[in-house]
Amino acid sequence: MQAVFCENKRLTLCENYPDPIPEQDEALVRVTLAGICATDLEIAKGYVPRFSGVLGHEFVGVVEAAEDKSWIGKRVVASINIGCGSCSYCLHDEPEHCPNRRALGIHNKDGVFAECITLPLRNLLEVPDSISDEQAVFTEPLAAALRIREQVKIRPSQKTAVIGPGRLGLLVAQVLQLAGGDVTVLGRRLESLALPASWGMATGLTTDFANSSFDLVVEVTGNNAGFKQALRLVRPLGTIVLKSTFSDKN
Repeated sequence: MQAVFCENKRLTLCENYPDPIPEQDEALVRVTLAGICATDLEIAKGYVPRFSGVLGHEFVGVVEAAEDKSWIGKRVVASINIGCGSCSYCLHDEPEHCPNRRALGIHNKDGVFAECITLPLRNLLEVPDSISDEQAVFTEPLAAALRIREQVKIRPSQKTAVIGPGRLGLLVAQVLQLAGGDVTVLGRRLESLALPASWGMATGLTTDFANSSFDLVVEVTGNNAGFKQALRLVRPLGTIVLKSTFSDKN
């Protein structure tokens, strides 16, 4: 099959990459649409040392083979973390913290920039007919945004900043706004704020705000400059949620 292979910070389109073979309790999924995430770009820059494999973890696909025949032909997305299934984290439905986990297209598991992938059946989620592939491919980043509301108590009175008006930042801002908070989307350029402003969201430049201006800051820029701004803008005893992935070590 065709696949985009990454090794030593170099991408190669392989025309004859080995076809994946599903193990017991796994499905073979043909990828129909894949999304390019900032994490993929940072891995290609060296964020994951010695990474070697197929990138990509945002996708929609169709199950082509599985021991459980009821899955065949279904359109699916998936949870990207593959736990061992037996440790305390996995037994408490927290495979993303499993010490022996694999992560689709990120750690010890070939990703979705390929014609086919394999995944455990327990990781699959069926896509309803009412949702298009173009909508469903946002499932993984939307889940990352929703996770914030599970981890942090959002108070309607608190001031929240989302630094980074990219795709994930906009998803995060919309999710937090649904919680009833005072949310402002921050960027470095006015042009980057045009879309959230057109949705009626509060926007501004990071340089427009004084130190300690926000109770909660979600950093989604994908660079260390954004993290430095988050540290500056959060108030004492406030909360920073770091959603960025970047290879810069400075």
